[in-house]
Amino acid sequence: MMPKKLETATYVEATAQLIDLDLKPEHRPGVIKNFAKIYALASLVTEFSLPDDIAAAPVFEP
Repeated sequence: MMPKKLETATYVEATAQLIDLDLKPEHRPGVIKNFAKIYALASLVTEFSLPDDIAAAPVFEP
């Protein structure tokens, strides 16, 4: 479960260091802004509650 509040700037900085990503200073604001949007969209999925009796489909058929 994702935390309710995420310090996106702190997260982006820490993750960039963790994966040894050379995040240029001019790109940081855009990366942070986009990550905040991604987090908001992911929260819609992770916070949607499902009934306990739901089972995953064994085969995906479009």
